[in-house]
Amino acid sequence: MPYTEIPGARLWFKDSGGQATPVVFLHAASGTSDSWYLQESTFIAAGYRCIAYDRKNWGHSESLTPAGSATDDLEALAQNLELNRFHLVCTALGGIIGLDYTVEKPERVISLTVSSSFTGVIDKSYQEVQARLRPPEISNLPIVLREVGPSYRVENPEGVAIWLEIEERSRHEISPDMAQVPNSPMTYARLSNITTPVLFLSGGADLLSPPAMMKLVADQIPNCRFKVVPEAGHAAFHERPEIWNRLVLDFLRESTK
Repeated sequence: MPYTEIPGARLWFKDSGGQATPVVFLHAASGTSDSWYLQESTFIAAGYRCIAYDRKNWGHSESLTPAGSATDDLEALAQNLELNRFHLVCTALGGIIGLDYTVEKPERVISLTVSSSFTGVIDKSYQEVQARLRPPEISNLPIVLREVGPSYRVENPEGVAIWLEIEERSRHEISPDMAQVPNSPMTYARLSNITTPVLFLSGGADLLSPPAMMKLVADQIPNCRFKVVPEAGHAAFHERPEIWNRLVLDFLRESTK
C-alpha cells in the first residue's frame, strides 16, 4: 500500500480507486486502517470507493513530535487524493476528528457517520456525565474488556483475536506531545452549526460510549439520526458488521437522494 506526503510526515493509506463516490474511514485509538477489513469489500460492492489511512503515530504512518492537527492531516489527504466531496465514516477517536472536520469543511463532507465515540465535547454538563460513566475501575480494565462487548467475546473468540492483533500493533510508543488533537475543542454550540447529514451509531453494550451518552450529543446536531447496534460493545463495526454495514450504507444512500 502507498504512502502520501503531508506536511511533516508520510501517511500510509489504502484506496480501492476508481471514480465512484469516496468513503473515507477514520479508525479508533485502538485500531488502524486494517480495522476496516469487514467493511471494505461490502462498501466496494455497494458502489463506493473506499479509503482508509493510518493517522500519524499509528500503524504504518510516521511518528512525529509534535503531531499537529489530525483535522489538517485529513484535509491534506483529501487534497493529495483529489477528493472533492466524500462521505466520512468514523469510529471512537476517529469520530472526534470527523466532527471537527465536518464543522470546518462542510463543503467537503456529503455525510458523516460517527460510531461509538465520546465525541470530545467539553461542555461542563457533558463532562460531568463522562466522569460518572468512566470511573477509574473502568479505565483500568484490560482493553479487550473495555472495548469488545461480552456477547462477541462469547460468540467469536477468533474475531476477538483478530481485533487484539490489530490493536496491539496500532499505536506507536508515543509521549503526550505526540498525541493528535482536533483544531478546536468540540462544544454543543459548534455541533448546532452542523448542516451535513449525520448518523450516530452506538453499541447497546458499549461501556465507554453507551447509547444514552451518545444521544446527548446527537440531540445537539440538526439533521442527526441515531441508531443502536444491539449487543455490540465499543467495537460495534467489528462485532456486528452485518447490522453496522447495513445501517451505514442505508444512511449513505438516503443522504444523497
